[in-house]
Amino acid sequence: MAQLTIQVNGRPYTVGCEDGQEPHLLEIARLFDRQVRQVSQDVGQLGETRLFLMGALLLADELSDLKLRLAHAQSELSRLQTEQNREASRIEIAAIRAIDAAAERIEKLAAE
Repeated sequence: MAQLTIQVNGRPYTVGCEDGQEPHLLEIARLFDRQVRQVSQDVGQLGETRLFLMGALLLADELSDLKLRLAHAQSELSRLQTEQNREASRIEIAAIRAIDAAAERIEKLAAE
């Protein structure tokens, strides 16, 4: 297990992560640090626990909004794929009918 020192609101914290996850941990720590610093600027210096709690709640709210947007996008994609499949089926049926009609004409011409 790897250990990293991350900075949150100017203070160092040593945390562990699975080997190979260090770049990801550093990125999410930077994201959290930005959120905590923004909260600190907006509401002033709170206690560390409250500051971290507010930062975490704001990130959770953002995550919740993104999940909702993703669900709507997936639903719309599914609807469009279903619509596309129906249209493809209609086109395929129309093509089959046209080929059948052409085959009947050819058979009539050949019989004459």
